[in-house]
Amino acid sequence: MSTAAVPARTGQVLADLLPASRVRDAALVLGGAALTGIAAQIAVPVPGSPVPVTGQTFAALLVGTALGARRGLLSLLLYAVAGVAGMPWFAEGGSGAGAPSFGYVLGMLLASAAVGALARRGADRNVWRMAGTMLLGEAVIYAVGVPYLALATGMSASAAVAAGLTPFLIGDLLKAALAMGALPTVWKFAGKR
Repeated sequence: MSTAAVPARTGQVLADLLPASRVRDAALVLGGAALTGIAAQIAVPVPGSPVPVTGQTFAALLVGTALGARRGLLSLLLYAVAGVAGMPWFAEGGSGAGAPSFGYVLGMLLASAAVGALARRGADRNVWRMAGTMLLGEAVIYAVGVPYLALATGMSASAAVAAGLTPFLIGDLLKAALAMGALPTVWKFAGKR
């Protein structure tokens, strides 16, 4: 696995390799929302926590990175609005804003924009920068999700950290490892076209 950056036009994300059009952008936004909704159904309950381990955060960060800040944010906004409106595609088939885990959905909105902005600056082309980008995205999600969990459940701050952060750290490191291998590799192959 090389740490060398792949040459690409400045300010470009993976989605920009496709021919530009409004139809492309709309399809990417819809596809990003759908991918996040599908990945949210991959859920493993965590004993003692109302928040399961899901593929949702990984998908949200990949969507932001691959689509860029604007399209990534729009994808996650569509995902959130549709879920609040009743589409059962939050974790474990849930919907609505009343779940204790809804703060993580709100955090994903911000995180997708943050990682998308970093990707536009080339953070997704290098293994170590991609790892940092994913970990920063996860930190943004937790910065919103854990306090929301505490407020929604009446947990103390330490109990919310114990239930809504600590059990997920190993999984987050695995997600970062997957992304740090996958995205720079995609750029490497894209550069050889």
